[in-house]
Amino acid sequence: MGREHCLLFAEEGAVIIATDIDEKGLDETLRQVRKQGAEALAMTHDVTSESDWSAVVAAAVDQFGRVDVLVNNAGIAHTGRINETSLEDWQRVMNINATGPFLGIKAVTSAMRSGGGSIVNISSVYGLFGGPQAGAYNASKGALKLLTKAAAVDLETYGIRVNSVHPGLIATSMTQEWIDTPGAMDPLLDRQIQRRAAHPREVSQIVLMLASDESSFMTGAEVAVDGGMSAC
Repeated sequence: MGREHCLLFAEEGAVIIATDIDEKGLDETLRQVRKQGAEALAMTHDVTSESDWSAVVAAAVDQFGRVDVLVNNAGIAHTGRINETSLEDWQRVMNINATGPFLGIKAVTSAMRSGGGSIVNISSVYGLFGGPQAGAYNASKGALKLLTKAAAVDLETYGIRVNSVHPGLIATSMTQEWIDTPGAMDPLLDRQIQRRAAHPREVSQIVLMLASDESSFMTGAEVAVDGGMSAC
């Protein structure tokens, strides 16, 4: 999904700074973005590391002068009942899904401060309501929803807007095996109005809108991209 964000933003003329801990995947993203003729930089980046965030923002400012948009997209899934979830697993999910965006918001604020900007946090439909055997994931994505609102209040003085996107079932490498297993998706699809998985670009289009001036009167909002799951 992060790659799709990069490609769509590149189509719209953005300068891209793509980061990931997966160096092979990052190289492929950079190749595809540059193939479109976009100016781009790729950096290996652990979102749970404050020093990594500082390095990424410093590189962006050094090469391009400022940061206009941050998309906090990194995240991991975890399944397991609350009473069966280890402290180690809980902390790992919270560190990546909630602490990572917190560090990102802190890191880019100084780079956006002079001219404002837009921060888009990728939460989940499970940040809007509970799901079975997803307690750590629910908690991390719910935390990100409220972090978004708190940041929107705190950063308004700098002209920085902060919104969250809450995808439902999206066809990515993380979910593809599950999607391809007959019947595995049925309980989830039974909760959707549109009974299908979305293409990542269907999320990216909303991210692009929130990043742009087309959403200039939106901040602190959560936007569900979930095929109607949260409406049922």
